[in-house]
Amino acid sequence: MHMPQLGLGTFRLKGQQVIDSVRNGLELGYRHIDTAQIYDNEAEVGQALAESGVSRGEVFVATKIWTEHLAGDKLVPSLKESLRKLRVEQVDLTLIHWPSPGGAVPVAESMQALLAAREQGLTGAIGISNFPIALMREAIDAIGAENIATNQVELHPYLQSRKLARFARESGIHLTAYMPLAYGKVMDDPVIAAVAARHQATAAQVTLAWLLAKGYAVIPSSTKRENLASNLKARELVLAPEDLAALDALDRDERLVSPDFGPQWD
Repeated sequence: MHMPQLGLGTFRLKGQQVIDSVRNGLELGYRHIDTAQIYDNEAEVGQALAESGVSRGEVFVATKIWTEHLAGDKLVPSLKESLRKLRVEQVDLTLIHWPSPGGAVPVAESMQALLAAREQGLTGAIGISNFPIALMREAIDAIGAENIATNQVELHPYLQSRKLARFARESGIHLTAYMPLAYGKVMDDPVIAAVAARHQATAAQVTLAWLLAKGYAVIPSSTKRENLASNLKARELVLAPEDLAALDALDRDERLVSPDFGPQWD
C-alpha cells in the first residue's frame, strides 16, 4: 500500500486522548496513522481504527519495534503482539524505532528479522528510524536499500540534516519527518510567520508544506480537531522558491530528541 505523504502521529498521546485524535483524524480524511510499541497506545489506536467505520484497506498503519525486541528471536513475536493490540492481521510498515543501544544487537540481525516478518506477511513494508548514515549503510549492506521503505528521523526547519538527507536520496531511501513542528517552536518564528502571512496560512501549514515540497512524509500530531483539519490543508499549499529558501535558512542543527541511548549523529 502506498504511504500517504501526510500522516497522523500519536507520540505522547495516551488513553482516550489518542482514541479521540485517531478518530477525528480518520473522520477528517487522514489515511496514515503512525504508532510505536513504546508509545503504549497501540491498543487504543487499534480500537479507534476498528470503531472508525473506515475499511482496513484504506488506512496505512505504521508501528515501530522497541529496542528490547530487536534480537532475531524477539522481533517477530513482538510484532505479532503489536498486531494483536492494533486488531489487524498486517501493518503496512514496521520500523526499527532506534538502533540497538551500544550496538548490543547487530543492525544486520534486526534487519534480517524484519525482512523475515515481511516475508511472513506480518508487515507490508519495513524500514528504520533514527538511523544516522553509518547505521544506514549497515542496514543497506544487510538487506539492500530496495527493501528499506523509509528512515523516520527528526526533521524540521531548525534541524534539516542535509548530509543525511543527501545520503538517503542517493541511496534511494525515502525520509519521514517526525517532530516536524519542532514542539511548536515554528509557531513563534517571525520568518515562518511572514511566509504564512503572504499565503494567508498558518505557521504549521507553511512548515508542513515546506517538508512536503522536499518529498518527505510528515507525521504531525495534535489532540485538537481544528489543528488536525488545519494541518491537512498543508497539502494544498504551494510555496514559492523564495519561501522555501527562507525556511531553508533557518537550519541551526537544533536536535530536540537525543536520548542517552541514541546513536552518534551525523
